[in-house]
Amino acid sequence: MTARLWLIRHALVEQNARAFLYGTMDVALCPEGLVAHRRIYEVLAARLPRPARWLCTPLSRTRRTAETIFAAGYPAAALTEEPALIEQSLGQWQGLAHDRLPPLLAEPAHAFWPLAGAERPPGGESMADVIARVGPAIEAIASHGGDSVIVSHGGAIRAAIAHALRIGPDQALHFSVGNLSLTRLDREAAGWRVVCVNDEVAIG
Repeated sequence: MTARLWLIRHALVEQNARAFLYGTMDVALCPEGLVAHRRIYEVLAARLPRPARWLCTPLSRTRRTAETIFAAGYPAAALTEEPALIEQSLGQWQGLAHDRLPPLLAEPAHAFWPLAGAERPPGGESMADVIARVGPAIEAIASHGGDSVIVSHGGAIRAAIAHALRIGPDQALHFSVGNLSLTRLDREAAGWRVVCVNDEVAIG
């Protein structure tokens, strides 16, 4: 039995939120982006499989992204919340301006992320922790077989890729996962297969 997971990163968040580390804070989407990216939503609505199970996270930005895809032409579906696919928690560092973070780090930041893969903020998670919680979640989703569309977050999608490829957190952080990009992971009898990562064809 093959399972196909279609992972979409939520849409761009509002401008003020981008000025700080928001992690698992429930920030709003950018209103201008919802209008400007209308064509992207239409292409996603046409491209995503029908029927499919739809999942989002407890954060409103994933649910709102899914609802906008529905409004763009995909038949509205029930949305199941999956807490294990939420963004990396930055604990006490959430809400800090980006330039206030470097002095707090125990080790140098990753080249493509504010934290190294093993860095765990006070009261938060390391990227290694995220991989450890996301892996079992996508295995459980895949156990249902068929198509599942998952609207999630950049960190959680990188963690899913890491689980599929059996790579570590620092390697996972080298993957670019843009807003509204599509990543597809298939679970087959032989194991996980990465079909595409950060597919932004719709943007063109």
